[in-house]
Amino acid sequence: MPDKVNLALVISSTRETRFADKPAAWVHEVAAERSDLTLKTLDLRDFDLPFFNEKASNLWMPSEDPRAVRWQEAVEPFDGYVFLTAEYNHSITGALKNALDQAYRQWVRKPFGIVGYGGVGAARAAEHLRGIGVELQMAPIRHAVHIGGGEFGKVSPLGQNLPMSEIDGILRPSATAMFDDLVWWARALREARSETLAQAA
Repeated sequence: MPDKVNLALVISSTRETRFADKPAAWVHEVAAERSDLTLKTLDLRDFDLPFFNEKASNLWMPSEDPRAVRWQEAVEPFDGYVFLTAEYNHSITGALKNALDQAYRQWVRKPFGIVGYGGVGAARAAEHLRGIGVELQMAPIRHAVHIGGGEFGKVSPLGQNLPMSEIDGILRPSATAMFDDLVWWARALREARSETLAQAA
């Protein structure tokens, strides 16, 4: 079997009362059942990122703020990403947009999937995120997990606050398709990046 791909789950809400921890734990449970990937959490709460204030993107020059550099170093080792996002006013969280802006080279030619939650499963935020990812030269995949409507009401603290297992059967096919795609693209792009580096050496 090919080597495992190393994926990061980026938790994008930093609010004290966020819902994100509940679906994050479920995503890890799904990932743990697979033999083709590893999944590590990058929680934006753990990175004291300032608002972007560099002279330019690190595509053009190295970042100077050590907090931005620490974030870039944390992001860099992974073959792909799962962005766990809420939907704030039809878009992604401000914290996630800032985190995406704080790096550039580290994202290039890597795939990402989306797990979104909210009234419409963060569908509008997901579309914004795909557009941002394209500009960062990432490869957004088609399949995503949308926790919305009645399912969100069942597991949200603002609703019935049931465990994620109550909606696992509904979400699992989407999660499986997302991880299948991520693994395929992560392997393909990792090989292509290696070939590019070898040619440049």
